[in-house]
Amino acid sequence: MNNKANPSLRKQVADRAYHVCEYCLIHEDDGFWGFETDHVISRKHEGPTTLDNLAWTCPCCNRNKGTDISTIVGNPARLTSLFHPRRDAWAEHFVLHQVEIDSLSDIGTGTSRLLKFNEDIRLKERRSLQQVGRYPSVEALARMKE
Repeated sequence: MNNKANPSLRKQVADRAYHVCEYCLIHEDDGFWGFETDHVISRKHEGPTTLDNLAWTCPCCNRNKGTDISTIVGNPARLTSLFHPRRDAWAEHFVLHQVEIDSLSDIGTGTSRLLKFNEDIRLKERRSLQQVGRYPSVEALARMKE
């Protein structure tokens, strides 16, 4: 079984996502490194390399997520799944306040913490993009409404 998305599949994943990271909503044109396909359910957990299991991601979100599919949140601590771009609506779990991505649910809290959405360097990146009218992009706004 081929674990890498072929160019045609990568294009389908990118087009479906409007070419924005399906987690932090940065547009691929604004990323320093090329965007990647993320196995939402990782290959380690027997996730297939199929359109239904792939998300378009910036390298930062993809590296921070790694093979994780869940995390611990709250007090008392409880296991929660991470945001799943094929099953979950972004606006049900996150809200954008200027450049900060705030969580609205346990899924949002866990994903935001694990993917480090609001670390200083990521906030600076989004603030710089916002100052030139690139964040959130029109495509990101469309993703937020899905």
